[in-house]
Amino acid sequence: MNKAESLVGMAFLAFLVMGCPSTHNPTTSPSKQNSAPASLTGTEWILQDLAGTPALPNVKATLAFPEAGRAVGNASCNRFTGSAEISGDTIKFGMLASTRMACADNAVSSQETEYLKALAAAKRFALKDSTLLIYAEGYDKPLRFTRTAPAPP
Repeated sequence: MNKAESLVGMAFLAFLVMGCPSTHNPTTSPSKQNSAPASLTGTEWILQDLAGTPALPNVKATLAFPEAGRAVGNASCNRFTGSAEISGDTIKFGMLASTRMACADNAVSSQETEYLKALAAAKRFALKDSTLLIYAEGYDKPLRFTRTAPAPP
């Protein structure tokens, strides 16, 4: 084989290698951390468990992310709104402003106080199917939410 044929052969080999789609499948999927803000924006959640304590039955504590950087919800008997900084799997709520209606029941009032306190201490979150887990500093277990069904158009 002369030098010209050798170069043509190497060029053909390079073409094959470069032109073939990769069959390499990495064992770990790319990090979804960068998509986390989009994953929460537009979602609504109902509190199921407050760091190891089941949410009160018939009391709807909620959390929603209507737009990037904003959180709203029902703390148990009062509505709240405020900022939410989300980056990767970290989450931090700014000062949450809430209405000041008196809760009719001490247990509901207690849950509301603890819920707002836990949100203020939030550090990171995880999405698992239709479950949102929020981990807060000073709490051994996460807050656990389930996704609400989207409102009909």
